[in-house]
Amino acid sequence: MKMDIEETLAHIAFNNREYMITHLPYEREMAFYQSIQMGNVEETKRLFKPLCGEGFGKLSDDPLRNLKYHFIITIAFITRYCIEGGMEMETAYNLSDVYIRHIDKCNTEEEIHAIHRQSVEDYAKRMHAIVKHELYSKPVALCLDYIYNHLHSKITLKELSEAAGLSESYLSKLFRKELGVTVSQYISQKRIEAAENLLKYSDYSCIEISNYLCFNSESYFIQVFKSYTKLTPKEYRNKFFRTRWGDKEDVEAKK
Repeated sequence: MKMDIEETLAHIAFNNREYMITHLPYEREMAFYQSIQMGNVEETKRLFKPLCGEGFGKLSDDPLRNLKYHFIITIAFITRYCIEGGMEMETAYNLSDVYIRHIDKCNTEEEIHAIHRQSVEDYAKRMHAIVKHELYSKPVALCLDYIYNHLHSKITLKELSEAAGLSESYLSKLFRKELGVTVSQYISQKRIEAAENLLKYSDYSCIEISNYLCFNSESYFIQVFKSYTKLTPKEYRNKFFRTRWGDKEDVEAKK
């Protein structure tokens, strides 16, 4: 059936005027996407608006489908802004695919709203890391990449110095100058962050996580983890574990 676009547009425009339905101001919408692109997490949170609130158009008569459509449009814009801001294209698109697949499985509006907020903050935090990464010298940036890619294996200062093309002593001084922590402290910090994610989103045991992230022993892993998070791995998992994104318990916890 051929659609009369002009007639449909006129009908929508009439209804919008009649019921005072308006879309988000263009400048505010662009400011939101640009805050994500710049990795400004606090500004992103300030400009964040829940899906289908004031200023969102109606894309479907079905409320759940309407939310999903708006989420897909939003994530598409965010993905492209982040690519322009320096995020690796494959990473940006893969992340988009992950979130859209989760949205596709949602059965409640609460689940969609929870994933929407999580995805926005996730992209903003990743862009913040990218922008921050660009502030480092090339040798230090190479070290950060090496550490990120080898968290599951032993990392020595010798290996890092070879990757950076600098002597071990000079690299140690440069690393501490630019990051404010020693190489070993930074590696521990990144391993603890990885452990936090595994405790939140996987069912690997404490000993399995400890071994995977190359801690000398489970007891040492627990000691280091608690020094960073103030919780033991078991306490952390009991507090933050989620079987899947958007669980009702997680949504309630954020209220």
